[in-house]
Amino acid sequence: DDYFRATFEDKLLLKMPDRDSEHLTPATRLLEKRREMAEVEQALVTQKEEFQMKMETLQQRRDELERKEQKLKESLLKFDKFVKESDLKRARALKKTRGEQDLCRQKDKEIERLTQDIEELSDVVKDQKKQIQKYVMYQKFMEHVLEVSPEFDEAGEILTRYDALKQTRDDLLQKEQSNQDAIETERVALLKLMEEKNSDTLNYNNRLAHLQTKLE
Repeated sequence: DDYFRATFEDKLLLKMPDRDSEHLTPATRLLEKRREMAEVEQALVTQKEEFQMKMETLQQRRDELERKEQKLKESLLKFDKFVKESDLKRARALKKTRGEQDLCRQKDKEIERLTQDIEELSDVVKDQKKQIQKYVMYQKFMEHVLEVSPEFDEAGEILTRYDALKQTRDDLLQKEQSNQDAIETERVALLKLMEEKNSDTLNYNNRLAHLQTKLE
């Protein structure tokens, strides 16, 4: 209202005529004043309407800006929530992936250990199969011996006889080794004695030659 009142006064001052008072009658001056006041009031109403329209437009723009700002805030909040949720999901996925990787490494180690155990067991089974084949061969041999030899009635007698023969063989081998050692000792002593005799013979021959030289 102060703004429009000041504008009204400015309009009124601008519309004041520069005529001499003596040329106008009081009624004319009053009519002139009323006309000018009506023009100013009309201009003031027009400006008020324009100002009101501008204010409404500004308010609409302000409301629109506030709505956009509110939407922007909501979008930022949603985006921030989305980023946090994404970070949380990524952290969980990363943790899960690491856990799965650790589990896979453990499984790989377990598979490697089991594979090694299987290989070792396979080697044991192969050795056992070889032993079984040997035992089967010995069993067949025992059965054949029992069939062709009336001296034995069961496999235990053959094994007892075998152990006795093996012990006798070991004793003979030990005696033979002892005899060989004794023979080697006597041979070394004989060689030493022969060397000593040869040395004595050489000395005697040298002395004999020396005496013959003196006699001549």
